[in-house]
Amino acid sequence: MLKPLQQHGTLLADIASVAADDPHLRVWWLGQSGFLIKQGGATFLFDPYLSDSLTEKYAATDKPHVRMTELCVRPEALTGIRHVTASHIHTDHLDAATLLPLAAANPGLRLFLPHPIIPEAQQRLGDASVEYIGLTRDESFADRDWEVHPIPAAHNDLKRDDQGRCHYLGFIIKRNGFTLYHSGDTLWHEGLLAALLPHRPDLMLLPINGNKPERRVAGNLNGTEAAALAKACAARLVIPCHYDMFEFNTETTEEFEFACRRLTQPYQVLQCGERGTLKSEAH
Repeated sequence: MLKPLQQHGTLLADIASVAADDPHLRVWWLGQSGFLIKQGGATFLFDPYLSDSLTEKYAATDKPHVRMTELCVRPEALTGIRHVTASHIHTDHLDAATLLPLAAANPGLRLFLPHPIIPEAQQRLGDASVEYIGLTRDESFADRDWEVHPIPAAHNDLKRDDQGRCHYLGFIIKRNGFTLYHSGDTLWHEGLLAALLPHRPDLMLLPINGNKPERRVAGNLNGTEAAALAKACAARLVIPCHYDMFEFNTETTEEFEFACRRLTQPYQVLQCGERGTLKSEAH
């Protein structure tokens, strides 16, 4: 099994070492599509999957979810968390075994998610101390720490409810001159670039595991598509995700890295638990 570059106490110490007056944007990959962001003393947590719930659920089935990478941190150890996303209903993005202990350690956390999946999220999380912030296209949210904008995602289709609200989302977040895009799970769909370009994302966090029907799960961007999307948005940096978690649904980073080099798109490949940095343009 792959071992995170930083894990448990070492990872927590690295996160804590970033001072509140640090001007740069720091990002840690927590595995799968999970990222912890820290900027100017504020944190934001994207789609954490910090349990073995899917491995346990599918152990006796014909689609076992064999874990490839060790857990980098226990959810109850993450404190000072107020903003969390669940981009869609799939358990590796909306995991009760992660969110319940996380909410217990961070009472009143705000969970940003698509409007149509709020009832299922409430069923999974019960009486957890969570504030549900439902979003859909053309809505936004802002508080003193972060500005949040939803971006429609196709996994594999642009599923909408009878009110036209998206079941799958990505998220643009903004703070102190930084703009970051976490795509959730998505294919490259008509309208994606039009939704992203006005925001001019500096950092893009994109899946690279691709779309292979034989896996019997909904697909994502592949490495070439992720690199091309970042280049089309003129991103200052792109970081790949959604690989090295489950044996049946993964890819290497080789295609992504080759495409980024060919396109002269700046990129960074993180190991689980590793810190990345996007420097402030003012420094």
